[in-house]
Amino acid sequence: MASNNPAPETLYFPNDDAPGFGGEDGGTFDEWNPTEDSLRSVRGKHRVAKQRGGLARSSTVLGVGVIAAVGAGGMASAQSKPPVAISLPDLPQSVKDKLPDAESLPGVGTLISDLDGGSSDHSGTETGAADAALSTAAATGKGSGDAGEALRARILQQAEQQQGAVDDEAKAAAEKAAADKASAEAAKKQDEAAAKEKAAKKKAEAEAKAKAEKERLAKLAASYSLPVSSYTLTSRFNDGGSMWSSGHHTGLDFAAPTGTPIKAVHSGTVKSAGWAGAYGYRTVITLDDGTELWFCHQSSLGVSAGQKVSTGEVIGRVGATGNVTGPHVHVEVRPGGGDPIDPMTWLQGKGLNP
Repeated sequence: MASNNPAPETLYFPNDDAPGFGGEDGGTFDEWNPTEDSLRSVRGKHRVAKQRGGLARSSTVLGVGVIAAVGAGGMASAQSKPPVAISLPDLPQSVKDKLPDAESLPGVGTLISDLDGGSSDHSGTETGAADAALSTAAATGKGSGDAGEALRARILQQAEQQQGAVDDEAKAAAEKAAADKASAEAAKKQDEAAAKEKAAKKKAEAEAKAKAEKERLAKLAASYSLPVSSYTLTSRFNDGGSMWSSGHHTGLDFAAPTGTPIKAVHSGTVKSAGWAGAYGYRTVITLDDGTELWFCHQSSLGVSAGQKVSTGEVIGRVGATGNVTGPHVHVEVRPGGGDPIDPMTWLQGKGLNP
């Protein structure tokens, strides 16, 4: 029950002068048309609704569509709900006693009598009409519910399709990014592998070159020999002193006891062998490339001019002839028979280390 306060009492005072319901006072009146204002055209105020463009495919549209679908579902479900009962409080008995009977009201009594008289005649018709109205209302409610559910389902389906399209695009973008990253990593690894391979190849080439040089020097060492086996280096190339006419030493001195065998440093032809003044007894050997090797201060000679000699062959013996201070063999290297060069550097270039 609603907690409304009881309605105030209304007193009725009959007045014969006032016109009653259904009464006429003799005047002329126009029939009232409740739709007259709505049918009247409003001049100058006719407007055409502005056409709107299509909805954008965005999250906002999806939200609106979902809300519309929920609203349509709610409206459809409301069709099948029973109406809400509204209760009003009963009038007090004192008020009911003062109210006139409905039949005594002008115009109402006739209406009630007509309804009572025709109720038996039209009961079947009214019952059929009521049943038809109820059937129509039920059908209308059911149709409205079905239409609302269909609209709701269609909106949700469109929303799911749009969301699916967005998910597909995101998935495709992620797959493309992953493919690009994998391709970049593969290219980087390939470049690193190529760089490592190049470095390894370069290192192998350097090692092979060093090995070849070592083998070459070993062969040269085997084809070249030092003039004496046991010695002590005394004067070196370009040393200064008054003992030499040029003011500096032009060779390399190997000090050894007198009579120590002197060997050919390399194979060649004996150009001369004999006395040479300050050089004492000297042997000159010309190599195949034209380089002359001088062996000076010998105590005795073992070869003669025009003779072919081989590496390590004895060509004389250590002595102290000529301008000397002690027994040794003075060795000079003269490329092409010209000016002397440092014998130490030349011997090292042949794989020997005096």
